Amino acid sequence: MEVINEKAVRTDNTLLAITHLTQLLSYVIGFGSLIVPLIIWLSSRDKVEGMNEHGKAIINLQLSLILYIVISIPAILLLGLGILGLIATGILGFILPIVNAVKASNGESPSYFMTVRFL
Repeated sequence: MEVINEKAVRTDNTLLAITHLTQLLSYVIGFGSLIVPLIIWLSSRDKVEGMNEHGKAIINLQLSLILYIVISIPAILLLGLGILGLIATGILGFILPIVNAVKASNGESPSYFMTVRFL
């Protein structure tokens, strides 16, 4: 008798939306916008349909935002252009997770523009 080990993959749009919304933790408690989605993605990427795609998009966005902040801080000395970069990063970091959480709850693919594809 042969036993085939099949992994049960389930569709859970609510978990996908919650994973996107956990990026907003940095606005509430000051940290966790990279760590919490990373933990959720690593623990359920093989169990939830679409989690791998959404998780990679979330991690790429968070790493891109960190990169933009690191670039914007020294750019403050260049006529204050870094301040505009920091404001834009803050706005994008707040709006994009909400938009993509709505998309995830509707079963659509995430669309984070201006992200560097690290993963």
